[in-house]
Amino acid sequence: MNPTGTDRSPTASWLATWRCLLKTAGGHAAALRNSLLGLLAAAIAQGLALACLFPLFRAVLSTGNAEAALYWLAIMSLLAIAATLLRWRAQGFEYNGQLAAMTHALRTRLGEQLRRMPLERLQDSRTGEMSAVLLGNVDENLNYTLAIANLIMLAVVTPLTVALAALFVDWRLGVMLLLIFPVILPLYGWRRPAMRRGMRQLNQAHRRTSADIVEYLQGLPVLRAACSEGAKAAALHASFQHLETVQTETRRQAAKPDVVVASVVELGLFGVAACGITWVVMGTLDIASLAATLVIIVRFSEPLATFVSYTMMLEMIEAALERIETLLAVAPLPQQTPAALPDTFDIRFEDVSFRYTQAGAPALAGFSAMFPACSMTALVGPSGAGKTTVTRLLMRYADPQQGRITLGGTDLRQIPSEALNGLMSVVFQDVYLFDDSVLANIRMARPEASEDEVRAAAKTAQCLAFIERLPQGWHTRLGEIGDRLSGGERQRISIARALLKNAPIVILDEPTAALDAENELAVQHAIDALVRNRTVIVIAHRLSTIVGADRILVVEDGQLIEQGQHDELLVKAGRYRTLWDAQQTASMRFL
Repeated sequence: MNPTGTDRSPTASWLATWRCLLKTAGGHAAALRNSLLGLLAAAIAQGLALACLFPLFRAVLSTGNAEAALYWLAIMSLLAIAATLLRWRAQGFEYNGQLAAMTHALRTRLGEQLRRMPLERLQDSRTGEMSAVLLGNVDENLNYTLAIANLIMLAVVTPLTVALAALFVDWRLGVMLLLIFPVILPLYGWRRPAMRRGMRQLNQAHRRTSADIVEYLQGLPVLRAACSEGAKAAALHASFQHLETVQTETRRQAAKPDVVVASVVELGLFGVAACGITWVVMGTLDIASLAATLVIIVRFSEPLATFVSYTMMLEMIEAALERIETLLAVAPLPQQTPAALPDTFDIRFEDVSFRYTQAGAPALAGFSAMFPACSMTALVGPSGAGKTTVTRLLMRYADPQQGRITLGGTDLRQIPSEALNGLMSVVFQDVYLFDDSVLANIRMARPEASEDEVRAAAKTAQCLAFIERLPQGWHTRLGEIGDRLSGGERQRISIARALLKNAPIVILDEPTAALDAENELAVQHAIDALVRNRTVIVIAHRLSTIVGADRILVVEDGQLIEQGQHDELLVKAGRYRTLWDAQQTASMRFL
């Protein structure tokens, strides 16, 4: 979504930004609208207050009428007080916490959108870039809106109000002042495309740098182990340099146009002053009106000259709005109607073909297979064969471009996403734990579970021994990605989660592949408890771990090429036998 297309006039662009801003504000749109209208009213009131200088100066300098002077001074004071109160009330949107609530609501909407987005789309984005949208762009969208709106209104609406009032004092002064505004708009239109490009390039550079920083920090232990932190730091430094270059170029491109705009405005105001002096000398304008005009010119010369600079911040807000609207516009995976829930948990892939967005070759091509309920089915094959894609499609990471997947005879696309997620427990090879307590990390599988239920799941998963050794026991925070625990301990926490969830389908992505013998034995005991009486799919790289599987599916180049039990496949002497012999030979050499 582009709320400010380059083919639009500045006025149309501002109106589009206004509508987009109110849409983004959601339930706080009415309050935001009232706040901005309040700032508009305050700017008009301030302009009327300054317009009172004309009759006030005339009463003091021309007629010497003290009563009239006091009258206009009182009117001017009342208007100034009204402007202050209106501005204070309008900015109460920020002071009374509504802005913070609006920011929170927008981040919540973006978080909900991340939950609905197809994981394929989400994983195409770097973590730091998502962080930049959720944090930086939200702040750029909202936190500066009132401040920028106030500056622009003071720079445009207030002097425009004074100029209109001047028409009633001396039409020549009014017209001269009004002529400045038609000059400003073409200058803004001329300057705006470069500002748009600069702000969007700057936004993109910030997102890239944010992503590079997050990636560097997350990978620092690995980089240190590989003695590559310096090389990666050089890449991060290059990202910083790129950001500096974009910032410098943006300011350089803005310098000359800003000088031109400021010069034109200053010359226009100087022209008004020169004409006023000429008319006084000619006797067609009184000295009081000239004095008031000079005061007004001094008051507005700087805001008018820097008006276009203020709009750079508006371009930043528009760039943030574009990023937010683009993210909110990503459609979730389609939900077929009528919605349905399965009664049984056998799984079928029927002629499924799937290609990743950025991939050249399909990950699955005409893949058909059955995973019987309450049995263990193993997926084996070389790296890149399509094993992980099978489990991803089952979890609706994305939908296949061809064919369909059914669960208990029900098309996955008919099952509501939350219901489908509730039917599956997954134990990944690389476990992700959150920087929270042990209790919270396990309970997240079923938040309403009691502590006794959590402890029972942990006991079955062989977790109690190491949990009791932790400094605060169950309330020990596990650190980022669970780095306080060993690999085997993280695996057992993950299995405890799955046990607590008690889902009828279990997906195991080679959970013992990277463990030592002692940890592997403990994790295997936990897995044995997890898979009992469930539909189980195992992605296996070490074939010795799945010899007891009810069915073994051999996948290669995205196709099912063999299936059967371990002994049957060995007798066939096909691809499975080749893989088995290769692993057995490698094991003997290692021994």
